[in-house]
Amino acid sequence: MKTGRLALAAALAAALVVPGRATAQTPAGTPAEMVATYNALADGILALKKTEDSLVRSILAATLAHGQGALARAQRAIAASDAKAAAAAVEALAADAAQLGTEGDNAVGAVRRRLLEGGHHHHSSASQAQGAYEDGYVVVTRTAKTQLLASSRTIAGMAAAPKADALAAEWKKVEGIAGGLLKAR
Repeated sequence: MKTGRLALAAALAAALVVPGRATAQTPAGTPAEMVATYNALADGILALKKTEDSLVRSILAATLAHGQGALARAQRAIAASDAKAAAAAVEALAADAAQLGTEGDNAVGAVRRRLLEGGHHHHSSASQAQGAYEDGYVVVTRTAKTQLLASSRTIAGMAAAPKADALAAEWKKVEGIAGGLLKAR
């Protein structure tokens, strides 16, 4: 992406070279058509950033819904004294909590790495410098990631002998964190 931006900048700079003599009284300005084109490019870049934000929020919402289904399966299995099904549902729930903390699974992480390697950062350098977000993360803050991964470990620790009330209480924490991330803009 950096190479593309550099090439665009070079092309714009070359196009700004106007034959003839510039005098002190007539400063050369950027042609209005070029400014309009650059403005349209900026609109496109910003639209892509907004789309990325919406997509990541959709990933989080889908993962949250999947987790709610896993919690329901775990609670049914616990009530039925089906230890094997309960353990499997609790493990799925723990995985969902972890995926909320990491903005998706390994496949999404690979896309994030690709964007970073291409020079794309969703947040400004200043925001990154403040440490609120890890490189490549769009919605999940470092603090939320830490909390969600801690809940994932807590839930995973319940797989051997899950208790419905303890499981529901820990998932309630996850829902609170994720809900805050989904509504924050």
